[in-house]
Amino acid sequence: ELLEHELARRRERIGVVHLCLTTDPFMVGYPEVSSLSLELIARLNLHGVRASVLTKGVLPAALADRRFDRRNTLGISLVSLDEGFRSRFEPGAAPYGERVAALARLHAAGCRTLVHIEPYPTPRIVRQEIAPLLSAVAFVDELYFGGWNYSALPGESADAGAFYREQAQIVRAFCRAHAIRATLGA
Repeated sequence: ELLEHELARRRERIGVVHLCLTTDPFMVGYPEVSSLSLELIARLNLHGVRASVLTKGVLPAALADRRFDRRNTLGISLVSLDEGFRSRFEPGAAPYGERVAALARLHAAGCRTLVHIEPYPTPRIVRQEIAPLLSAVAFVDELYFGGWNYSALPGESADAGAFYREQAQIVRAFCRAHAIRATLGA
């Protein structure tokens, strides 16, 4: 009811509403949140407002239904493929493979897809190569890449800045080669 009231009273055009990780719209273990998120997205779309979604959960296949606007952007956060890292730094989040598979299904159904590779960890946090991570999401329409900037942990290494510049170059080249729209925040 609150959303309907707000949409009705707005005189200016609302282009897009972002549902993000702050209150993850498809968080694992909360089906009532997922159901409500689907309903909110459908209502936004009925009013001509696009939705931008970012989750650490599994995007529901229902988002490919005709009741949803194909201009919605459906995204996942994905900073590693290492399940040990996920267990330590993203407890309660969906396994990486499930996130990627759901996003791939939506992309194959014609939905606009996005991956946020941010906050990307330095080797001090987890040793990994970025190439397999990029390959896992080579199908997406958009990719956002950014560094780990909310704690001192990666900065404890003197070459964190050089590391992020190097990774950003790899991401930029990959996105160019795969016609993916890239935003680099690192």
